[in-house]
Amino acid sequence: MGHIRERACAKLNLTLNVLGKRPDGYHEMETVMQSVGLYDEVDITISDGLGIEVDISREDLPKGLHNLAGKAAKEFLDYVNRPEIGVKVYITKHIPDKAGMAGGSSDAAAVIRGLDRLLETKLSGEELLQICAKVGSDVAFCLYGGTCLARGRGERLLELTPMPECDIAIVKPDFSVSTPELFAALDAINLGKRPDTAGFLRALEAGELLKMASMFANVFEQALPDRERRVVEDVKRALIDSGALGTAMTGTGSAVFGVFDKLDDAAKARISSLGTVFFTKPV
Repeated sequence: MGHIRERACAKLNLTLNVLGKRPDGYHEMETVMQSVGLYDEVDITISDGLGIEVDISREDLPKGLHNLAGKAAKEFLDYVNRPEIGVKVYITKHIPDKAGMAGGSSDAAAVIRGLDRLLETKLSGEELLQICAKVGSDVAFCLYGGTCLARGRGERLLELTPMPECDIAIVKPDFSVSTPELFAALDAINLGKRPDTAGFLRALEAGELLKMASMFANVFEQALPDRERRVVEDVKRALIDSGALGTAMTGTGSAVFGVFDKLDDAAKARISSLGTVFFTKPV
């Protein structure tokens, strides 16, 4: 028997570009990803019985092998050839679901990290990333976090200069969009402005927060249905009016973030009126 608790940090896409559809049916991505201090708590216990159990603090979210954390546990045990091991996972959710913040992927990454430590398998980084790739596209980034440039399906990572210190407000609008439907909508339109990833990386390397913030961009905003796009634009405008240096939607949405030099209580109060709001920092 053994137990470990892992933090599963949320992520934001500071830039997100889709370069096209690949022969394997997936899309080629290029995105700068950042982990933030909002996190789920993932308790992992090696159990006496066989099998994988995943329970969660939210009744409306999937459990067992229907949860990415369960899939991650199965892929890990298969990889290390330990079918005799029983695993119990309990997830205390704080990251909103259907928000584009990789809550499920981060929980899965936490299970992979935790099992490697509990079972003392001491897998290499490359081996851990192989397991992550079998579970989901964002899991590789969530395994390590920080600030990274991700390419391919999100599995090819390049560690970057850490994001400068700042305050971040995240607003979760009261809607969600199907990720497959949003990819299909993106394929059907001619994209306008795309992120200047190279320029963004130069600003990041120089630690120029204001320039970085002016270059936040996510092509999925252009593919949103009209009503949802208006909601996102309204939230972005409200964040700018509250002093944000820059804003964007993260992932396929619907969460929108704004980056600030420093948030005071008055600005926090104004932003809190926008709906479900989280205040955090880069980690």
